[in-house]
Amino acid sequence: MDINNLLQLAAEKQASDLHLLVGQPPILRIDGILSEAEGLPVLTATDLQSFVDVLLNKEQATRFLDKRDLDLGYQLGDYRYRINFSYAQNNIVIVARVISNLLPTLEDLGMPPIVQKLLDLPQGFILITGPTGCGKSTTLAAMINYINQTRRANIITLEDPIEYVFMPDKSIISQRQLGTDMISFAAGLKYVLRQDPNVIMLGEMRDLESIAAAVTLAETGHLVLATLHTYSAAQTIDRIIDIFPPYQQGQIKSQLSNVLSGIISQRLLPRRSGGRLATREILINNAAVANLIREGKIAQIRTVIETGANAGMITLDKHLKELYQAGEIEREVALVNMTDTNMLDS
Repeated sequence: MDINNLLQLAAEKQASDLHLLVGQPPILRIDGILSEAEGLPVLTATDLQSFVDVLLNKEQATRFLDKRDLDLGYQLGDYRYRINFSYAQNNIVIVARVISNLLPTLEDLGMPPIVQKLLDLPQGFILITGPTGCGKSTTLAAMINYINQTRRANIITLEDPIEYVFMPDKSIISQRQLGTDMISFAAGLKYVLRQDPNVIMLGEMRDLESIAAAVTLAETGHLVLATLHTYSAAQTIDRIIDIFPPYQQGQIKSQLSNVLSGIISQRLLPRRSGGRLATREILINNAAVANLIREGKIAQIRTVIETGANAGMITLDKHLKELYQAGEIEREVALVNMTDTNMLDS
C-alpha cells in the first residue's frame, strides 16, 4: 500500500483527516464523521513502518523513535498535510490533516466585519480558541492572508508544523517551523523582537512561558495572533490567568486587560445542506470587559457579550439561534451546543 496514494485519496474525498492504525483499514474523517475507506485492506505493522520510511528522513526517523511523537509538514501535489506520528501499544499510529493550498479568506469563513477591524489594529492580542479540529488554523490563515493583502507589514509566524504557505503580497512573511527553524515556541518568541516584526502569529500557546511571551509582545506594540484549546471566551481568560502562579495572577490580569483585543471562540458543526460550518462566540475588549478582567470577575463577561452586539460581540447561543433560524443547521445540532436551550424558541 502506498502512503502517497492514501494521502491523495483523503484529499480527493475532501476528508479533513486520514487515520492509519495497525489492524484497521485506512479511516477518513469526512464532515466530522469517521468512516473506513472502501475497498482497502487492513493495515499491518509492516505497512505503517513503510509509511514512516517514505515520509521521514533519517534524522526525523531517529527523533521519532527517541521521542515517540513527531509532527511533520508534507507537500503532495496541490495539498499539504500536517502529519502526526505516535505509538499506541508499541505500534505506529499516523494521523494526517489535509490542508488545501488555496488560502482561505475571511469571507470564505463567514467572518463578521468586526474581525477585519481587529486585524487593522497596529497592536493588540487576538485569540482564536476552540476544541481540536474546529478550524483554528484555517481561521489564523485567513487572518494572515487578509493582513498580507491589505497592508505593508513584517509578518512572522511560529508554527508546528507549517501548514498554509503564504507568498508575500503587500507584506513580507517569514514562516518558522518548530524543530527545524527554532528549538521551541518560547525560544522563537524570545528572539522575535530582533526580527523587526509588525505581526506575530503563534500557532499554539502551549505553556506559561509561551503565553507570557505572547502577552509581553502585544504589550510592546505588536499585533499578536494565537490559538488556545478552550471552549469559550470566559474560559480562555480563566485558562490564561490560572496557568500563572498565584503571586503573578494580579499582574497578568492587568496586562491582559490592557493588551487583549478580542477572542473568537469557535466550533465546527454539520451544515444541513452538507459539509460543516463554524459557529462562533466573539468577545471584544472594551472598558467593561477590561475592568472585569482586572477584578477577576470573569463569570460576568458573558453578560457583557450578551449586551455588546453594537460592538460586534455575540454569544455562542445567539449565533446558534441565528444559524438555526436561517436553516443552516438542524434543531438538534443547535440544542446540543447551547448553554441555554430555552433561548432557541425565545
